[in-house]
Amino acid sequence: MIIIKIGGGSTINLPGVVADLAGLDQQYIIVHGANAIRDKLAEDLGQPKQVLTSVKGYSSVYSDEKLLDVMLMAYAGLRNKRIVELCQQHGINAVGLCGLDGKLVKGKRNKGVRVYQGKKLKIVRDFSGKPETVNMPLLRLLLDNDYVPVMTVPIIDEFNIAINTENDDVVRVLQQAIHADIVINLIEAPGFLENQEDPATLVRKISSSELETREKQVDGRMKRKMLAFRKLFENGASKVIIADGRSEHPVLDALAGKGTVIE
Repeated sequence: MIIIKIGGGSTINLPGVVADLAGLDQQYIIVHGANAIRDKLAEDLGQPKQVLTSVKGYSSVYSDEKLLDVMLMAYAGLRNKRIVELCQQHGINAVGLCGLDGKLVKGKRNKGVRVYQGKKLKIVRDFSGKPETVNMPLLRLLLDNDYVPVMTVPIIDEFNIAINTENDDVVRVLQQAIHADIVINLIEAPGFLENQEDPATLVRKISSSELETREKQVDGRMKRKMLAFRKLFENGASKVIIADGRSEHPVLDALAGKGTVIE
C-alpha cells in the first residue's frame, strides 16, 4: 500500500501524477492539499488568510468559520473533484471524500495556539485541531471494492463540527491505520533542500534519526512538514519520499528514488 500526498501548490503536475498512478500495480490512497486555490478564493472573496506562528515556530492558518467555508469550496470541492475527474479519465475509479464524509477522519479541536502579539503571549482559538482516528470500515469498504479514495480536509471533531487540520497529519493517522509501505509527498521543490532557495542543495537521503535536527534547520511550511514526518516514523513508518510534484512523471520519479528518501 502506498499513500500519495499531493501538495496544494499551483504548479503541481496533476495530470502527470494521475497518469503515473494509472500504471501502478500497487494499491494506493490519495491525500491532497489545495492551498493555492484556497488563497486565491479567499482573496477574491475579500477575506485573505491570516497566518499564526506559534511560540515554537510552527505556522498555521487561522481557521474561523469564513475560512472553513473557503476550505470546503477549495479542498473538498474544486480540487478534490478535479482530481477525481482526472482519475476517471485515466480509468481510475476514484471516490472523493473529506474527513467529514462518513466521519472518515475524526480529530480533537485545539485548545488554542500560543502566539506572541508584540511582547504579549496570547492564546488564539479557532476551528482547528489534530486528527486522531480513521474510519477503517468505510475505508476498507472502498478499497476492497476497487475504489481509490481521494481524501482531503476538513475533518470532523468531537462535537461533530468541521475543523481544519494539516493534511500531513491526516497522512500520519492514515499510515498508522493501514500500515502503508511507502508515503510519497509531492511538493513544489526537488525534495528537502539545505538552502530552501537553491535546488542544487538537494539532500538525497535522510535517516529517520536526523529528522529532529533537520526540522530545526527550516521554518514555515517545511518545519511543520518535518515534524509530521518525524511523527510518521515514531508511529512505525518505514519509508517516506519527498519528491518534485512539478516533474513530467512525479510518482514514477519518486519511486525511482529521485528527491529525498527518508528511511
